[in-house]
This record gives sequence, structure tokens and C-alpha cells, in this order.
Amino acid sequence: MAHDPHASHGDRHTHGHHTDIDWAAMAPHLEAQAELFTPLYERALSWLGKEVTDPGLIVDAGSGPGVISCLFAETFTGARVMAVDGSAPLLDRARQRADRLGYGDRFDTLAGELPGVLDELEYPADLLWAGRSLHHLGDQRAALTAFAERLAPGGTLAIMEGGLPARFLPRDLGFGRPGLEARLDALEAEWFARMRADLPGSVAETEDWAGLLGAAGLKHTRTRSFLLDLPAPASDRARAHIVASLSRLRDVFGDTLDPDDRATLDRLLDPQDEGGVHRRADVFVLAAHTVHTAVKAV
Repeated sequence: MAHDPHASHGDRHTHGHHTDIDWAAMAPHLEAQAELFTPLYERALSWLGKEVTDPGLIVDAGSGPGVISCLFAETFTGARVMAVDGSAPLLDRARQRADRLGYGDRFDTLAGELPGVLDELEYPADLLWAGRSLHHLGDQRAALTAFAERLAPGGTLAIMEGGLPARFLPRDLGFGRPGLEARLDALEAEWFARMRADLPGSVAETEDWAGLLGAAGLKHTRTRSFLLDLPAPASDRARAHIVASLSRLRDVFGDTLDPDDRATLDRLLDPQDEGGVHRRADVFVLAAHTVHTAVKAV
């Protein structure tokens, strides 16, 4: 789904003042999801690499457990990577991951709330990445301005926001009312609006990301979407992601779902049901995330 109510972004990192999620407890899920989405991120980073050449410092603003931070270290072999997050336990996992993969000598972490914690950076970033973290900050316009201020001249700000809701299921399951995922999308959209409105300092903002990047003083805006296409039959890892995602939706929206849709979701999550996602052969993962970039004037 576009906005997962329990792990809503980057692939589902944590950042800033929002919600009461226990992100440390969520860490294994965050890592598993980011690993599943690695092909999408690899394509996005390859695209960034055509614009950003030989960066000295890359900042991952809202890094979570560091899966994507480490992809930056792998892709940009001469760069130092700074993983920034509000959760110290997740940053500990990021550091352990970097050490395990051999990037520890050029990998640092910084714990604190975005965007203010970026003032602690010792020198400006050549690339600042915010992967589905910006929408967890109340004043997104102010946050983009703060991000832009932490860029070196000629540096690039890249934000991943928007895209398309993920799809796991055929439209017609053979039971229940067709179009379950579209109705779940509508519930998630309402949840997302409430989440945004409840953030400290929340400011309603039109999601014209190119316009907002320009308002932050940046130039040469670009936008591109990247696809994750894991077709049926789903691998065990993809199937586990589907089960986890639908289970969280059931937990959050169970009381507000139409009774027929609730029964359908319960059947989908029943490990013993041949029509459930644990067993059926036609489940898949299809998702699109959008990246918006802009450059600081030299």
C-alpha cells in the first residue's frame, strides 16, 4: 500500500515527531521490507549516480536500520555515508549492518530529530536523501529548506515521496467482493491525512514536490518513478511481506472494514485456507515509488 499505517515509509524508516510506533520492535520487518525492495532502490540509486558524481558525503535522512544507507555505500564507493534517524536502536542496527558488509570505515550515524539534528553535521552533504521520511515532518516546506541548507554548493537533494499503492492480490479473489485493495487504499488515505494533521506543527501543503524544492532555493528539478515487480508465484520472502502487510492492515482497520471485507481479509490471512495468501499461487508484489531531485546552485 502507498502508506502503511504501521510502517509508513522508507522502506519504512523512522524520523521525527510522529506516532508512538515502537521502531526497535519493528526493525526486523523494516529490514526485511527494505531488502525485498532492493531492486527498486538499486535502480533509483543508479539514476541518481548519473547526476551525482563522486560525492564526498551522503546523508540518509531517516535511515531506519540502514539497509538503504548501505546501498548508498555500495553504489558510491568513494563516499562517506551518514545515517540519520530519531531511533538509536535502529541506528545501532545500521552500524552493525555497515560493519558486516565492510563499509564501517566510511559509515557514521547521527541520532536526533529531523530536521534540526542536521545542524550537527560537521560539513555539508553532496547528496541528501530522504526516503519517504519527509511526510512524517509537520512542516514539510520548512524541512525541505533545512535540508537544502545542509547541502554543499552543487549538492543534490533527493526525496522519495508518492508513487502508486502496492498491489499483492488479483482484483477478483474468487470469494468476497472484488476490489478489496482499492477499498483498503481509501482507508489508508484517510489514515494518512489524520496522521499528517496530528503531527506537531503540521502545515497543510500541496504535494507539488518540484515546486516545493524550487521554493527551498534549489534548481534543476527532476522526477522519476521506479517499479518493483515481483510476479506470481511469490517467493517465500515476498509472501512473508504480503502476510505482514495485510496483517497490519487487519490490525489497524479491522473495526472500520465492511464486515464482508473483514471476513475476506481474515480468510486471506488464515494459514490453513487454500484461498489465503500463505497458499495461493497468484499473489505477487507490484509497487512504484517516485523520486524527486533538485540541485543547490554553485
